[in-house]
Amino acid sequence: MADDGMSLTELSAADAVREINAGEISSEDLVTSYLERIEEVDREVQAWAHLDRDYALAQARACDAARQMGRPLGLLHGVPVGVKDIFDTSDLPTENGTALDSGRRPKEDCTVVALLRQAGAVIMGKTVTTELAVYHPGKTRNPHNPEHTPGGSSSGSAAAVAAGMVPLAVGSQTNGSIIRPGAYCGVVGFKPTLGLISRHGVLAQSHHLDTVGVYARSVEDAALIADVLAAYDSRDLDMRPRGRPHLLETAQSEPPLDPVFAFVKTPVWDQAEDDTREAFEEIAGFLAGEIEAGQAADGAADGGGDGIVAGPDEIVGCAEIELPSPFDQAIVLHRTIMLGDFAKSFAGYYQRGKAELSGTLREMIEEGQTVLAMDYNAAVDWIGVLNAGLEEIFELCDAILTPATTGPAPKGLDATGSPVFCTLWTLCGTPAITLPLMQGADGLPLGVQLVGRRGEDARLLRTARWLMQRVESAEQAS
Repeated sequence: MADDGMSLTELSAADAVREINAGEISSEDLVTSYLERIEEVDREVQAWAHLDRDYALAQARACDAARQMGRPLGLLHGVPVGVKDIFDTSDLPTENGTALDSGRRPKEDCTVVALLRQAGAVIMGKTVTTELAVYHPGKTRNPHNPEHTPGGSSSGSAAAVAAGMVPLAVGSQTNGSIIRPGAYCGVVGFKPTLGLISRHGVLAQSHHLDTVGVYARSVEDAALIADVLAAYDSRDLDMRPRGRPHLLETAQSEPPLDPVFAFVKTPVWDQAEDDTREAFEEIAGFLAGEIEAGQAADGAADGGGDGIVAGPDEIVGCAEIELPSPFDQAIVLHRTIMLGDFAKSFAGYYQRGKAELSGTLREMIEEGQTVLAMDYNAAVDWIGVLNAGLEEIFELCDAILTPATTGPAPKGLDATGSPVFCTLWTLCGTPAITLPLMQGADGLPLGVQLVGRRGEDARLLRTARWLMQRVESAEQAS
């Protein structure tokens, strides 16, 4: 049971589920606590597009009644979840961040929401998205400083978790829309491998790029909700029948060996701000020290005194790796695919109401209309080539260490920040996670991004948890 004086909103999602299942707290009490928190802070943060207090409480009471009747309980039983307002919900509006969809009421839930309900989650409400999940900002502000952007396009989901208004939330990424808001708002944002979570019933932007992801306050909680959502759905053509990935079980386990990291600056390192450069020098040095200490404790005599590089074919600890020249094309390749798909996916919006669209989005759609089929198909073909190049790196390391953003959240609310440090990994469909490990000089969060091999989401989560624990232990010892 929660300690005396501890708010129920401070419980992890996993602990809340355990206490609800044991009858130590009720879902109604938990949801009420979060609703009170929303009442306290959302006037400033403005994370919610649609919130119905009575409906949230009705779901919570139904969860409590199910437990009292001895019915089977799901992995998220009674826990509130925020859902980005591009995910269809049959009982709440889904307006996609545009006046063109004002009042839209889908007839059925998207697969993600259906899975959340099956797991017993309380759909707390719909969180703010940017316009059609692209660049034009919504009303949400950064919980750490309301004069700064929360990032986009999953603005409301990241901000709601960061402000303690829900323990879990769902978002999506076509460029940097999970990782960037997670980094700016100082929460864990997990973008899984393309095709791990169904996109059926979610606003379509780009078949080759769209990925559903999650937000939480810890790696374990992110793994918990991702486990619930990682179910095969034949209606998403990028999904394949397979067994459950056991993300939470693996994330909670100890690695058989200390993980090995490849520090990759990527071809856009020149856009990294001073805060980012200094932070990554610090984290790379920290990892080198951790490995050196581990080697000393194990009595290792080889592997190099600085714990950085053991030899040309083996990385020990954390080594900087430069990507081959084909990766320099990633930004252009991604833009070709994304804008070509925007022209197709948003054609209906453009034809019936282009005057209602932001100038930025109109220009992107119009640029997409000029993309040639041969250029689009060539860009898609490059995805396989780049992933083959990444395979050589992942033969040497457990995860790539790289910035999540160019720097802390920029000041101002008329833009959502640059996604440039996410673009390559979205193009390649690799799993990525941002961890709230650092701060910029102004005190705003600065995320550390880890990237894993396609399909090895569980291993990435385990590595991320290992890193979080090591950094937290070091901070407590200092």
